[in-house]
Amino acid sequence: MKAKKILISQPQPTDIEKSPYKKLIAKYHANITFFKFFDIVGLTATEFRRTRIHLHEYTAVIFNSKNSVDHFFRLAKELREVIPESMKYFCTTEAIALYLQTYIQYRKRKIFFGEQSFADLIEIMERHREERFIYPCSDEKQTDSIRQLDRAKFKYTKAVMYTLVPRDLTQFKLSDFDIIALFSPIGVRSLLQSFPDVKDEPLTIAAFGTSTHAALANAGIKLSIAAPTKSSPSMVMAIENYLLGKEQEEVISPKQNAQKKATATGKVGLASKKPKSVIADKTKYKQLQEERKAKAAARRAERAAAKESAQQEDVHPAKD
Repeated sequence: MKAKKILISQPQPTDIEKSPYKKLIAKYHANITFFKFFDIVGLTATEFRRTRIHLHEYTAVIFNSKNSVDHFFRLAKELREVIPESMKYFCTTEAIALYLQTYIQYRKRKIFFGEQSFADLIEIMERHREERFIYPCSDEKQTDSIRQLDRAKFKYTKAVMYTLVPRDLTQFKLSDFDIIALFSPIGVRSLLQSFPDVKDEPLTIAAFGTSTHAALANAGIKLSIAAPTKSSPSMVMAIENYLLGKEQEEVISPKQNAQKKATATGKVGLASKKPKSVIADKTKYKQLQEERKAKAAARRAERAAAKESAQQEDVHPAKD
């Protein structure tokens, strides 16, 4: 199967030669059009003050995108909030973690990041449940990330710092494209706003993420290419498999991914139960920490006493 034209609802990569989409262009002679389906509008300092959220009151921040990084530090500056050096940063990917260098001295901060998905990050956050988390995000109500945080029962504050505004897409004629790729519910909303009758169009829609899939289903729009799957963890690979005529696999949900990782590491039994945190209770965690500190102090005291005793014997050797 050959796809002559593909519409990708994302900004064009800075260097298309280093982009994963280069493979579709070179191998399948695809003509790819990049166009972001929405604009990002940041909240003003006045608007954010109305939420009564004070950034310095938190000990850890969760970043799921570079946009959230930009608006977090922008609002911190506008509000004259001093972000403590002890703040911990939890990022979905290494690329987002490295992007923090734009605003902070990377080597002097505690920064954690997942391998690929938000489920990876959740696994890391399990070891830091005592932190007071803040999650800078858009105004979208239910996303995969929010669902995973709620499912894992983390105590966090959702801080809306920017809004997503659908863009006008009427400059495009949908029938001109063989595949239209969507990556978020706002992309679906933008498509519906510009083309109210899109569900009646004979289109091949590709979508990434269960939230995007759900938005399409709610809109009555047929989904032809779904990702991520076992053999198609990315949108590019999903499109390529479609072009090769491969059958659509079952989509990997965040919950399935987390359970799979837990099973692989031996954290769940044969029944594939939901993994639990080793220390989920904050009070119990502090108690264990105090006990460990007391034991360590006792060991240091014993070593110091033994050392002092040995020194005294050297100075005053025992007489026969």
